[in-house]
Amino acid sequence: MDLEAIARVGAQLREQVRKTVIGQDTALDLLLVSLLSEGHLILEGVPGTAKTLLVQSFAAALSLAFGRIQFTPDLMPGDVLGTNLFNFQTNRFNLTKGPIFTQLLLADEINRTPPKTQAALLQAMQERSVTIDGETHALGDGFMVIATQNPIEQQGTYPLPEAQLDRFLFKHILDYPSEDEERAIVARHGHSTAMPKIGDFGIQPVADMETLIALRRFVDGIRLSDDMVNYIVSVVRATRENPSLQFGASPRAANMLASASRANAAINGRDYVIPDDVKFIALPALRHRVVMAPGAEIEGLWVDSVVGQILENTPAPR
Repeated sequence: MDLEAIARVGAQLREQVRKTVIGQDTALDLLLVSLLSEGHLILEGVPGTAKTLLVQSFAAALSLAFGRIQFTPDLMPGDVLGTNLFNFQTNRFNLTKGPIFTQLLLADEINRTPPKTQAALLQAMQERSVTIDGETHALGDGFMVIATQNPIEQQGTYPLPEAQLDRFLFKHILDYPSEDEERAIVARHGHSTAMPKIGDFGIQPVADMETLIALRRFVDGIRLSDDMVNYIVSVVRATRENPSLQFGASPRAANMLASASRANAAINGRDYVIPDDVKFIALPALRHRVVMAPGAEIEGLWVDSVVGQILENTPAPR
């Protein structure tokens, strides 16, 4: 594998996803970075901004096992993980696996379910394994969670716990499309009120697990200079010292920034990381890991603006 192979897979994947989804280019780039750096991702947006369609199209462009969990208020942890059921014919307990046993998992509207059920994903996201009745079951290196959620201010939603948010590499906010994009959306999908069927658009898989493992190994070797390490650490530590933030980002955030920066550099045809790689991913990588101070919220500040100020004020290496 080399930079040309990554560029080829990235271009093919974008081409396939764009058969159904118009716009949302940044979200697609972050999905690709997450895939190459073995991270998980949250897509947040109001209903109707193509969150679920984007993930389904992304999954269809990959030869990976795909699973979906529609999170609801009455969903229980066993509905996610599975359970051991007694077989009276064999007098033994057999594991009935839940939908979490897959490679690419769509956690649809994850904040529609209470924290107890949300927490069922904690071990899976961190260790890529689950424990059921004291026995640990591996999910495999290909396991990836792509969660969608509605803004937490909407009715019937539960904010995700900080410990779970910290396990997501990115949280991306999907905005409304531009006017031209919306015209194209209506022209392509305006013939029906139903959800578009992925199978009708002829999306072809462009990469399998073997290819992704090879690409990830190559990304691991992307050069991260000492100056870039210092820059990443400075950005993360600045979130802990900013008076507008009550809690800053954890050391895990610095590691994830480094890994995602390598993936972004490779996607952009470089075998070394530059400050622009960090700046591109810093906001989606940090916005869900910091907590605003009460006084800052009263003053009208918000997370994105504070993280933007930190990036602007932290000297970047030349």
